[in-house]
Amino acid sequence: MSPIVVIGIISSLIVFLLVAGTPFKPVRIVGQVLMKVMIGALFLFFLNAFGGQFGIHVPINLATSSISGILGIPGVIGLTVIQTYILV
Repeated sequence: MSPIVVIGIISSLIVFLLVAGTPFKPVRIVGQVLMKVMIGALFLFFLNAFGGQFGIHVPINLATSSISGILGIPGVIGLTVIQTYILV
């Protein structure tokens, strides 16, 4: 798939989760966690897109997406440091 299609799908899912909020608390918590995981995948996608010029590549899977989504930018930096210096 092209990067524009991937970004479009993830962005539309995020907007859908934001707009179609539900009044049930357990479903809302699951929705928020899924939204954070998708945002984490988007962070990693941009890292891989722009970091490819510098030889930086962090695989996008459920574990790395969860870490980067929950921890945010520090999580992405931590994953990059681990991938670059520890797993070489």
